[in-house]
Amino acid sequence: MKKFILLSFLSLSLVACGDKEKSVKDIIETGKLSEIRAKKSEITTEQNELKDKIEQLNEAIERLDKNKSKALVTVETLKDTIFKHYVEVQGDVKTDQNIIIYPEFSGILTNIFVKEGQKVSKGQQLAKIDDGGMGSQLAQSESQLALAKTTFERQERLWKQDIGSEIQYLEAKTNYEAMENSVNQLRTQLSKTIIRAPFSGTIDQVIADQGQVVNPGQDQIFRLVNLNEMYVTAEIPETYLGKINKGSEVLVNLNSIGKEFEGNIQQVSDYINPNNRSFKVRVSIPNENGAIKPNLIATVKLNDYTAKNTVVIPKSILQENAEGESVAFTVKKDTDSTGVAERRIIKTGLSYHDKIEVLEGLENGEAIIIEGARSTREGQKVKISEDVR
Repeated sequence: MKKFILLSFLSLSLVACGDKEKSVKDIIETGKLSEIRAKKSEITTEQNELKDKIEQLNEAIERLDKNKSKALVTVETLKDTIFKHYVEVQGDVKTDQNIIIYPEFSGILTNIFVKEGQKVSKGQQLAKIDDGGMGSQLAQSESQLALAKTTFERQERLWKQDIGSEIQYLEAKTNYEAMENSVNQLRTQLSKTIIRAPFSGTIDQVIADQGQVVNPGQDQIFRLVNLNEMYVTAEIPETYLGKINKGSEVLVNLNSIGKEFEGNIQQVSDYINPNNRSFKVRVSIPNENGAIKPNLIATVKLNDYTAKNTVVIPKSILQENAEGESVAFTVKKDTDSTGVAERRIIKTGLSYHDKIEVLEGLENGEAIIIEGARSTREGQKVKISEDVR
């Protein structure tokens, strides 16, 4: 009977304790943020305590187990090097010499002298617009100009010899100058009937058709492109002002054509775009074989930080202790192939890809564990398989 009462008491005690100790699921279902946070803090503390206890047990096992074989690791001998950090943004490939050519004269497009894909030189004739009889008018005006010039020169000679009146001389001079201006205007107008290349390049597209009536500023005739002077523009967040300047190192990657270029920033905008709080940079890129086209998407990597004579390690080997500090393991060598693992608390700087700069905690010449780093413990005897650098 006493045993039954004792067992009943223990059962009731356990049930009571179970009622007091709510499960994680029960706490979440309450929807009370304070209780959820408190439970998380409690479990985190327990986790850290268990981790420390496991670490102590592992160290004891390592110390007492004489038959345990040494852990196999690879190491890297640290050397002072140059660490570079890059900001990666998306950019666009452009050229200033990518234009649509419009006519400057109204009329019928009587001749097109070029084809798509044809290379042309600056000033070369591309097409002709019917002048509407302006050529004949110019020829007539040029004849009148020649007569006016002869008359003026004759009156000028007589005037210098004190022959004739001043009014005759001035009339001849005025008539000549007026005819000269009229002829020049006609020549200017007539020159607009010839469409010429404003720069050397390639006719990318013939848009108009021969025989079509064209008007200034309305009808597109050609697209002319020069791919020799290409550049990339990118927008950089304003937080990088002062870190990225004219002349800063840049890597430009064009994934679509599998090319990457090294260069320097050619221009930094003095204007901050209020819509996205960014400023523009411009980088020139070579295009010797014409493979790069306008409007290609580019990945632009801009060097915003460089450190010389610094220690750099793979970011993947870092661990974090209960205090949130970064931990790495080095090897204190007994021989060329054996040693003891030493835990180091380190202070890190910037990282780029899988490399991170070490500001404190490691020095040039030390051997740091690379492979096997995450399973290594303080004081553990290790066998070095190979010095990877």
